[in-house]
Amino acid sequence: MSILTQLKCPVFKAEGIPKIDESSYILRVDGLVEAEEEFSLDDIKSLPFSQISSRLTSVSGWSVRADWDGVTWNDFIKEIQLKEGANHATFYSHGGYTTTVSLQDLSNPRVMLVYGVAGEPLEAEYGGPLRTVIPNLWGYKSCKWLVRIEFCDVMRGGYWEDRGYTRSGVIEPGATFDVNTRTKRQITGGEITEF
Repeated sequence: MSILTQLKCPVFKAEGIPKIDESSYILRVDGLVEAEEEFSLDDIKSLPFSQISSRLTSVSGWSVRADWDGVTWNDFIKEIQLKEGANHATFYSHGGYTTTVSLQDLSNPRVMLVYGVAGEPLEAEYGGPLRTVIPNLWGYKSCKWLVRIEFCDVMRGGYWEDRGYTRSGVIEPGATFDVNTRTKRQITGGEITEF
């Protein structure tokens, strides 16, 4: 049981929680790349391991800090040969959810492909077996149940963006409920690093 379950972190599921067989799981990478690639979960786990403490912050008013286990985006992208002009990545969920993030935002050293939390497997409710965690943007940019990454040359809409949320996903100033301490905290905007 991960810290997310222990903390009773909210579960958001735009299209329900899928059942994914980890033994046949594939992450497809395509679009503006020199060669399309497929990664099994074992392939992902064979890449350099990182555990990074960062916050996942929901536009709906809560935020949680965890020690995320997985592969940093900066390590993952070394496996991919991008074509000239690629400057965004569209992430696809098992259920059809999509969101697009600029490669500039993804270069943050704490952006990860996550398969565990503090040494425990990432539960399906929270996006397992593989999700992104992009702590410098609102949580709707951190795609759960990740099955495809398409590199492209334009910012696109997505599941929540097409329903009125910003395409950039930049965290705005205001207040958030800190799930870890069960207190309401003020935030200044951008990635939360002060607590």
